[in-house]
Amino acid sequence: MEESQGLFLPSDVPKPSSSDIGERLTSSAQSNRGSGFPGVKKRGLSSRSWIKIDQDGNSKVLELDKSRIMRHCSLPSRDLRLLDPLFIYPSTILGREKAIVVNLEQIRCIITAEEVILMNSLDINVVQYNSELCKRLQTKKDQADDLPFEFRALELALELTCMSLDVKVRELEMEIYPVLDELASSINTLNLERVRRLKGQLLTLTQRVQKVRDELEHLMDDDGDMAEMYLTEKKLRSEGNTPSELNEQNNFFSGTRVVSKSAPVSPIASTNGAPRLQRAFSSIVTSKQGSLTSSHDGENIEQLEMLLEAYFVVIDHTLSKLLSLKEYIDDTEDLINIKLGNVQNHLIQFELLLTAATFVATLFAAVAGVFGMNFAASVFNYPSAFTWVLVITGSGCGLLYYSFLLYFRYKKVFPL
Repeated sequence: MEESQGLFLPSDVPKPSSSDIGERLTSSAQSNRGSGFPGVKKRGLSSRSWIKIDQDGNSKVLELDKSRIMRHCSLPSRDLRLLDPLFIYPSTILGREKAIVVNLEQIRCIITAEEVILMNSLDINVVQYNSELCKRLQTKKDQADDLPFEFRALELALELTCMSLDVKVRELEMEIYPVLDELASSINTLNLERVRRLKGQLLTLTQRVQKVRDELEHLMDDDGDMAEMYLTEKKLRSEGNTPSELNEQNNFFSGTRVVSKSAPVSPIASTNGAPRLQRAFSSIVTSKQGSLTSSHDGENIEQLEMLLEAYFVVIDHTLSKLLSLKEYIDDTEDLINIKLGNVQNHLIQFELLLTAATFVATLFAAVAGVFGMNFAASVFNYPSAFTWVLVITGSGCGLLYYSFLLYFRYKKVFPL
């Protein structure tokens, strides 16, 4: 026993003490606390693939994390959550201080006064938006354009979204009209299942188009939101916040002048009067700038409103086609219900006729049962008595059945 223990635990290897074990546990706990779980990333620090498009139409793919985009565009986290493909949000257009957050179907981007940060995707709309925007910016580089950069980017997003939704509506129309016509002529389980599936697609598409329309209508009704979306003017206003005239006036008042001691002191040039005049001049310039800014905002709001109204008409026309298609489905359902009700009425009428015939046959069977009893009667002594009983009973049952038919006709249960 001692020899076996010696094989596994040599005498020259020292046994670990309790203090050494505690130090090892402490160091391992500190290393684990510092490293964390290797397979889990901190929330919000994961990078995504984005496409950056500048004013000259140059695009490049970047790997950006959420915090960097928030700092660059001065956006809160809840706005970037609208662009996250893991979340499902309806179409939204938000105007912020330095950016416009656009979430229109598959086009999810951040538009600033100088660039567009587009979420990279293999969707056909995203690829088309990237190529078309670069093409337009490069084409109109040397041409004068009334629309600023952010409006051109927003216009293309609205254009592609409206076109995509309109194409889907036309495809749905081409698919659903033949199915409805076939269902109206032949009601079966297969056609009903096809119409049910298409109706679900119609409702989903209607909700998407309705949300885009409501978002455009909300923007056109709110002048403040439209004013926030004019990023180029806000950038120029922030860069030219102090006009040249105001700088020259400030330099004039801040400069030192050598004045003779015997010269009379002017109340305007005194140390107390200079700040007053400077404040008065700055207030005049500020008021003039405010009036010019308000006038420019009115022009820009009108310009953006005309842009939004053009695509509002397009998306409203698409929605009207969906509503007319829904009305056609409702009319087809009403027609099918009428046909099914008519068939059900025919079945009820046939069942009523069978019930009346069964009642008459029961009376005939009752007469046969009476004569089939074992009792002595003189009628059995005549050979022709059976024929007379059969003729009289049959005629009576026939008259009774005809009376039922006349009664049903009188009550207008069914036409005869």
